[in-house]
Amino acid sequence: VQLVESGGGLVQPGGSLRLSCAASGLAFSSYFVSWVRQAPGKAREGIAVIYSAESSTYYADSVKGRFTISHDIAKNTLYLQMNSLKPEDTAMYYCAAVPIGLYADLTPRYLSMYEYRAWGLGTQVTVS
Repeated sequence: VQLVESGGGLVQPGGSLRLSCAASGLAFSSYFVSWVRQAPGKAREGIAVIYSAESSTYYADSVKGRFTISHDIAKNTLYLQMNSLKPEDTAMYYCAAVPIGLYADLTPRYLSMYEYRAWGLGTQVTVS
């Protein structure tokens, strides 16, 4: 499994960015796939999860209404559309995945960091 993020950069407060995560070696329909971020000096925070087979999603309160997680199954690519960005959104953003076979309940929800089985290297987002 390989996850490669892109699309980060420097943006002014109130601006928008779209992050991408190109996946290889996994089928989205068999995984929970997430965006996780880590701000300087803080723990990693799961902010959005998608279960592609049902297009069901979960968002952390910190991003709900501003960020949208989506996927393009044909391109095997995950996206995070980020609008109304705030300075506190500054962080390294990671794509992460875990097989749904580990779960009886397939409703997307907050997942602890130790549950993920695959990680990308991240893309930096700076809001200033």
